[in-house]
Amino acid sequence: MTSGAFLNTLRDRASRAAYGSFLYNWTLKGAVAPRLLLKPADPWPGNADRGRFLCTEVFSPSALTGMSVQELHAFEWLRDVRAVGREAARRHARTLVESWIERYNAWDERAWEPETTGRRIAAWIALYDFFGDSADEEFQRDFFDSLHRQARHLSRTTPGMLHGVGVLHAVRGLLFAGLALEGCESWAEQAVTLLARHLNRQSLADGGVESRSPTDLCGALRCLIDIRGALTAAGQPVPAALHGRIEAAGQALRFFRHGDRGLALFNGAQEGDAALLDALVTQSGASGRILRTLPRMGYERVMSGKGILIVDVGGSPAWPEDGAAHAAPLAFEFGYGRDRVFVSCGSAPARQDWRDMLRGTAAHTALSVDCRNACEIRADGHLGRRPGSVVASRTGQDDAALVEASHDGYVPVNGMVHRRRLYLGNRGQDLRGEDALEATIGLSRSAEVTARFHLHPSVAASLTSSGADVLLRLPGGSGWRFQQSGARLSLETSVYVGDGATLRKTRQIVLSAPMESDRLCLKWALRKEDS
Repeated sequence: MTSGAFLNTLRDRASRAAYGSFLYNWTLKGAVAPRLLLKPADPWPGNADRGRFLCTEVFSPSALTGMSVQELHAFEWLRDVRAVGREAARRHARTLVESWIERYNAWDERAWEPETTGRRIAAWIALYDFFGDSADEEFQRDFFDSLHRQARHLSRTTPGMLHGVGVLHAVRGLLFAGLALEGCESWAEQAVTLLARHLNRQSLADGGVESRSPTDLCGALRCLIDIRGALTAAGQPVPAALHGRIEAAGQALRFFRHGDRGLALFNGAQEGDAALLDALVTQSGASGRILRTLPRMGYERVMSGKGILIVDVGGSPAWPEDGAAHAAPLAFEFGYGRDRVFVSCGSAPARQDWRDMLRGTAAHTALSVDCRNACEIRADGHLGRRPGSVVASRTGQDDAALVEASHDGYVPVNGMVHRRRLYLGNRGQDLRGEDALEATIGLSRSAEVTARFHLHPSVAASLTSSGADVLLRLPGGSGWRFQQSGARLSLETSVYVGDGATLRKTRQIVLSAPMESDRLCLKWALRKEDS
């Protein structure tokens, strides 16, 4: 952390102490517009199954399980309740909003965090027709009073310590409030100024995001599309840079999708809702051939026949964007058709007990040395030691391509550079790899090297009778054989968290070998068996 960042942190802590005072909450009072001048279109689908569950709950952090605190207070799950499509669901959504106002109408450290507040304001305004239009006068009075109080606080605290997609969430909420509430135009002007500054400073040329997370990319794209839609609906000019940024982000989003239409699970991502991802791509206008590489975000994608290989070849995000980054350079995922085969274990934002464990190198289809992470995950969640150099190259076309990459994340602790070579060809039915470790200054002591290949829970796996190979059976019915040389082969248990907070049991193929000289090379292959 830089000295400037440290001072910002101290100022932020002092501000939080002030926000909790009676005097500060009194200053949030003011004139209240009794209606919405603008109701931005909300094109995003909800999940009716999840909505039916929510319709049985009351608003409290203990009752609405399976969500992080941020997701709980953001209220974007109102779309799931809307998807249920019954009058009872409408009334229950109103009850949940009313319950929140009763509990959190004064500043609360977690519920009023600027990013979360921006998300909640945007959701309340965009979905007001669903839950609020038919409400009685008492509800509407309390609702608009709370909305104004939150927007005043958001205007005072944005951007503050926000970064990355968090800035966009706050800007969107501030813009919606400024356009929708009479007499609050200054909030919209503030939002447009902040948006221009953000696009100039943090837009990656390949459409990606600084955190390198596919889920953050989705959040950023959704904000940008909502902002464009609100400005258009209000008859306001749309910044020219916004159009290009939306299309580029849409292309990057397509890059991360597997054959099942969900996202690859890198750097805090979960699979996501396929219908929402479809809507994001459509709204972005992205089309044509899917990109092969995201050079700034640091990923390679190989598509051969029905095979899809996605490889992380980027460095770790810089502070403060590394708060959810995974410690797994050169990790990859592989799928065939609609079936995921090799995966990362995923992420569980709502499970603090699993959060850092799932960020570790061992939770990825990656290589580790002496059970150490390739990047240090510090107690504050940010990364300490990390690779200083990650280098990658690619040869061949999509029908048969070779990705070669290396990282030096283990040099400070083991003096070793990891080089990985991945080849995909034969219409996606032939995946081959080579993992080599080289001691940069001579090996001082032996080390235990482990390469893991986590399997999706839908893949059936068994060792052959000789124990030399692993046979895989995909849900689509195809059979595959995993072979290797240079290591001990075993089939072990693993977990998969592709959605929500539920941990699903699965298996992992594990290659392990001692490194007793200056170089060790593990070779392996996965090939589709003839039907």
